[in-house]
Amino acid sequence: MPELTVGDRKLAIAERIPPMLFYLPLILSWIGFSLRHRSFTLPTAANPKIFTGGMWGESKSDYLLDITPEERTWVADFTVVRRGKGAFSVDADIKAAQAALDAQGIAYPFIAKPDIGWHGHGVRRITCFAELQDYITGFPENTNIILQRYVPYAGEAAILYARLPGERHGRVLSLTFRYFPHVVGNGRETIRDLIGKDARARWKSKLHLGGDATHRGLGEEELARVPAAGEVVQIALIGNQRAGALYRDGRRFITAEMERRIDGIAGSMTEFHYGRFDLRFETVDALARGEGFSIVEVNGIGGEAIDVWDPRLPVGEVYRRLVDQQRLLFLIGKRNRARGFHPTKFADFATSLFRQNRLIRQYPAST
Repeated sequence: MPELTVGDRKLAIAERIPPMLFYLPLILSWIGFSLRHRSFTLPTAANPKIFTGGMWGESKSDYLLDITPEERTWVADFTVVRRGKGAFSVDADIKAAQAALDAQGIAYPFIAKPDIGWHGHGVRRITCFAELQDYITGFPENTNIILQRYVPYAGEAAILYARLPGERHGRVLSLTFRYFPHVVGNGRETIRDLIGKDARARWKSKLHLGGDATHRGLGEEELARVPAAGEVVQIALIGNQRAGALYRDGRRFITAEMERRIDGIAGSMTEFHYGRFDLRFETVDALARGEGFSIVEVNGIGGEAIDVWDPRLPVGEVYRRLVDQQRLLFLIGKRNRARGFHPTKFADFATSLFRQNRLIRQYPAST
C-alpha cells in the first residue's frame, strides 16, 4: 500500500458535510437525469440480471456465483448458509454451517457477513466454533449468511468497472486504496487516548469505544493497552466510511494488465455492465500485473466511486465525479432498455430499500 503521512489522516471537507446535506445535490441531479430519460429507475437496467441492478437489496453471493468457475479462482472461497425460522432451527443451522465450511475447506478464522448487506453491517471475523454459534444465533430468521475464507493480504482496494452494452470490453474507471481504521502508537498513550487524538479515529470514536449498538468496538483491556512507538493498531475489521476508514485515489496505478484481468472476470458474468470489485491484494506491484489478489465482494450500480472520498480532493471534484457516475449509469440503462431490458419498477425499488434497512437493524453487531 502507498505509505501515508501524518497529513493524510485528516478528514475530507466532503466527509464533514452532514450526509443528508451532502447527497441533496446528487438527489437533484438524479431527478434531472430521470426527467431527461423518462425513468427514475433506469440505471437498474444497467445490470438487468441483478435485482435493482445492484443498487440495494440484492444478494451479494449471486454476484460471486455468477462468475464462471475459470474466473472464480480470483474470488475468496465462500459458502452460503441459511438461518431458518424459529429458535428450534438454530442448532440445525449451526451444524449445517460447520458442515458447509468443512465441505468448502474453509478454516477458522473466516469472515461472516449478511448476504444482503450494506456498509459493513453484520460483518465479523469468526475465530472459533463458539463465535460461529453466537453469530448464527443472533442472525435474523429466514435470511442467508455468507461464510468466506479470510484473506490475509495486507492491502485492500476497490476497483470500479464499466462496460457499455454492445462493446466487447469494458474498462476500469477507478482504483481506490482502503486503509483500515487504525491508530499509531507512541509508546506512552493508551489506545483510548490515541483514538481521542487522531482526527479520523475520533470522528468515529463512538463506534470504536463501544457506544454504537451496531458495532462491538474495542474491549476495555485493548483500549487500556499502550502500543509501542510506531506500532500500527487496527481498530476495526470493517474498512469503510462508517468506521472512519481512509480512502486514497489510486488511479495512477491502473494498468492494462489489471484492466484485462478485471474485464475477464466481469465479462464472465451475465449482462454485468457496471460495478465495483472489493478485493484484498498482496502488493501494489502484483495488483498492477493483475495478480496476487482475491475478490471478497462485488457491488452493482450501488457501488459508489469511493475514490471521491480521498481527503485531497476538493468538493467540486467530488461532485463532478459522482455526477459523471450517474450520467454513465443512465447511459448504460438507456442502451439496455433499447435492447429490451426493463428497469425495476419504482414500487419494488423502494420496497427493497425498506427491507434492507429493516434487516440491517437486526444483524449482529459488526467488528
